[in-house]
Amino acid sequence: MDKVLIAPATLAGIDGEFLSVLKKAGFELVFPKKKAQLTEDELLEQLTGIRGSVAGSEPYTKRVLDAHPQLRVIARAGVGYDAVDTEAATAHGVAVTITPGTNQDAVAEHTFALILAIAKNLITQHLGTCALKWPRQANLPLRGRTLGIAGLGRIGKAVALRGECFGMKLIAYEPFPDHAFAKQHGVTFVNLDQLLAQSDFLSLHLPATKDSRYLINRDTLAKMKPSAYLVNTARGALVKETDLIEALQAKTIAGAGIDVFEEEPPADNPLFHMSNVVVTPHAAGVDLQSRDDMALSAAEAIVSLSRGEWPAEKVVNPAVKATFRW
Repeated sequence: MDKVLIAPATLAGIDGEFLSVLKKAGFELVFPKKKAQLTEDELLEQLTGIRGSVAGSEPYTKRVLDAHPQLRVIARAGVGYDAVDTEAATAHGVAVTITPGTNQDAVAEHTFALILAIAKNLITQHLGTCALKWPRQANLPLRGRTLGIAGLGRIGKAVALRGECFGMKLIAYEPFPDHAFAKQHGVTFVNLDQLLAQSDFLSLHLPATKDSRYLINRDTLAKMKPSAYLVNTARGALVKETDLIEALQAKTIAGAGIDVFEEEPPADNPLFHMSNVVVTPHAAGVDLQSRDDMALSAAEAIVSLSRGEWPAEKVVNPAVKATFRW
């Protein structure tokens, strides 16, 4: 019986439809020994005898793939796949899939939770109230403010819809613009420099690629308003953290809401000790509904590939099709 690893810690101990789909297809399910994100060494151990993986953010490196030639599918429960060496996967005949259309609303809701938390000074007011200090103050409105969106794909569009509801002015930087969506929802496309200069809240929704790595750095931060806030619910690699910390300390920008980090899970970090920063543990994409939807979509991809079917809309390394064999 072929084995499938259920790697994400968020799926440990739950009884979802994705389990039934895999079991009905004849797979034996394997769960990690610990309920936390696997390191490279732990993943090397866990993949022994595994044919397919419902994958989280654990690192599927060339070293991992070289050690496990029996692995056939890495099915990411999500849309980002920067933790997978897709070149090595293709060389080994491993299909890498994602789950498009499953978590954009979860990320958008979390993005606005961070925006509201920093605009309304929520954490400081909560702590001050609990300490009996009653710290009433006038906080920032969202209405009339400019929401800049870097990346107007599925998630960026979901963020734009929520910004529209809050009465915000919407601008976006997007290499492949959807002009029909922009016209319908009042989004103005701008170049990157304009996005940086005009945004009161700059929200990142680009994939992590060689081109986007450290998009936010000392130079780009210097182009933002001193009153602006940065929100990152995309990937930690988009932001050079040392430069962001420097900008926050120097008040080059007013604050930040950060869900993703360069190193995950992170060690102690100056961002954790700043009153103008709200942080969360790479949780934006996973709420109860998106968790189940992503897991089911990933499970269905594994089953399809095991049956010789090709879920083209999910496969991110299509070149592997020529050599893929279950």
